[in-house]
Amino acid sequence: MAALGRSCHHLGGRGVAGGLRCFSVSAANRKILDAAILPDRTVPHYQQTKTSSLLSLQWPHPPRNILLMPKLHAPRVTVKAIEFAKHIHSNYPGLNLVFESRVADEIHGTLPFPVYTTDPIQAPTLFAKKIDLVTTMGGDGTILRAASLFSMHNSVPPILSFSMGTLGFLGEWRFGEYKRAWRECYMSGCPVTVEDLVDPHTRAAVAGAPQPSSGDQFDFRALSGWDSVRGNGQCMGLGRTSKILLRNRLRVGIYDSQGRNINEQLLPTSTAEPDLGPPVSSSPPLRKPPYLHAINEVSIDRGSHPHLAIIDIYVNGHFLTEAVADGILISTPTGSTAYSLSAGGSIVHPLVKSLLITPISPRSLSFRPLVLPLHTKVVLKLSRRNRGRELPVSIDGKRRVGVTIGMEVRVEGERLEKGPDGWRGGVPCVIRASSTRGGESEGIAEDDDSWVGGLNGLLKFNYPFGESVEEP
Repeated sequence: MAALGRSCHHLGGRGVAGGLRCFSVSAANRKILDAAILPDRTVPHYQQTKTSSLLSLQWPHPPRNILLMPKLHAPRVTVKAIEFAKHIHSNYPGLNLVFESRVADEIHGTLPFPVYTTDPIQAPTLFAKKIDLVTTMGGDGTILRAASLFSMHNSVPPILSFSMGTLGFLGEWRFGEYKRAWRECYMSGCPVTVEDLVDPHTRAAVAGAPQPSSGDQFDFRALSGWDSVRGNGQCMGLGRTSKILLRNRLRVGIYDSQGRNINEQLLPTSTAEPDLGPPVSSSPPLRKPPYLHAINEVSIDRGSHPHLAIIDIYVNGHFLTEAVADGILISTPTGSTAYSLSAGGSIVHPLVKSLLITPISPRSLSFRPLVLPLHTKVVLKLSRRNRGRELPVSIDGKRRVGVTIGMEVRVEGERLEKGPDGWRGGVPCVIRASSTRGGESEGIAEDDDSWVGGLNGLLKFNYPFGESVEEP
């Protein structure tokens, strides 16, 4: 490790003189290391089952590079993130814990082991190559922040989310369950159907493994990498894998009046990367993405202008309507409980492959929200009656650009494709294992438990006014 020396990255003039920040990779100072030296990511497999509309998570071998993303500017969550990191390091040796640069600067001094990070400008490209699994600790905004790091890529690592924010509709787990939740996710796909990998009786479950005599030390090499897990790492067996909900995204392209893609001109908002500085000449140029992805919605609105926006909407090349409103939203089913819901849109289950068009405060009361097939191609154009105004377009609230007359916002649902190397597309979210009703032999998979619970517990769906509701 010491032979690697030091790797320096430009941070736009912050932190140290000259704008350079060095990640030490020497044996003498191994507190913050450069994530570029990590091995490439492990891509999991997602398998369909007959009893569930969800997918099963199958790791071909144990994940190694874990991105931990706590809620920003929340000291209580930071303390919990440190607790989680220490647990992972103590009980799951060999894992590499990665943080965003701002978080790494804040917590590395409290951890007795090195952590990894990278320059924020390089994070979207590097994390897509290195990160096996993302763990978020916060509310829905933290999950959106995680998804935005992979908005230029078709393949997103699984996201294990702990609800520690103000809403947490997308968060599946309470933090008090983190040991169980992490174990189930990490061990998912482990081929040894035993309760504890460090139990000496593991030898009986390893196909072809010799039976050692009394007093002999068992050879764990047949366990394909999970052998380093200590007592808290229990294998669930092939029949008890973690469940994955693939949340559809939108593919978004912004085009100028000449038909040229200008996605590279979209700028991060202050909440997407708080410490992201302006591009500098010494930084290598990022790949120009033909489209970006949104897990919630794309919005175009009148911004600070006092007059309503006038937007022409086309569906599959056909003119649909001229919208006169504060703005227009195109949302995913996941985003149907976000901005679209506040604007009066329908609530759509995340397994329904669709996209929504929702007007924001339309002038005409007959303009109602629309639910369209996922692969519908929607184009938004500014009407010439906008009087030359520039209107802001936002992708998940994380990236923003201004559009003028003649420009187009092209949106369609991202395709989920199953290829020889597994599923591509969508945001794979680790959710609670499905349960069964009635004790039937085959059982009924309750895939929507958390979604229904979110409607009832968080959104207070159809709660009566003026009286309390007793828990059933």
